[in-house]
Amino acid sequence: MKLLLHTCCAPCSVYCIDSLRKEEIEPTVYWFNPNIHPYMEYKARRDCLKEYTKSINVEAIFEENYGLDEFCKHVIGDLQNRCRQYCYPVRLEQTAKYAKENGYTHFSTTLLVSPYQNHEALIEVAKQMAKKYGVEFLYRDFRVGFREGQAKARELGLYMQKYCGCIFSEEDRYQKKIQKDKERANETQQF
Repeated sequence: MKLLLHTCCAPCSVYCIDSLRKEEIEPTVYWFNPNIHPYMEYKARRDCLKEYTKSINVEAIFEENYGLDEFCKHVIGDLQNRCRQYCYPVRLEQTAKYAKENGYTHFSTTLLVSPYQNHEALIEVAKQMAKKYGVEFLYRDFRVGFREGQAKARELGLYMQKYCGCIFSEEDRYQKKIQKDKERANETQQF
């Protein structure tokens, strides 16, 4: 098996790579994430992944595509469904396409480790891309190792991001604080 593993960041890759290696599957990490913003976040995740893959002797391919304009054009009409409608398809299609064009027999993604991602939508999109490009999708429910992988990433001192990557998920993580600030502002205006 020759596996191309779409990878969103080093912390999410830790458990995935470890568990695949236990199965004697040696993945090639593939970085293609035009949904990660702003640029300094994109750079921090990419650079950390470069260092991590070197440190554990994993082959890695980095396809540079910081795509803020394209991302905004594709998600602005339906922000609530941006993951299913754009973020998953654009990354998994490019991964499957690259895999097919470069002799990989299988592809997968570290997105499957996160309990915060829409697991069923990821599987559906991956299966569509597998069929479209004639490359097998290797499914693993990596979520069982999410906490273990995150703990190991912290021990290793890897950059630990606070949101999935897109600028709208950054806003989502602050939603409660935004609401409280709005309520406080309204209370002070009432006096």
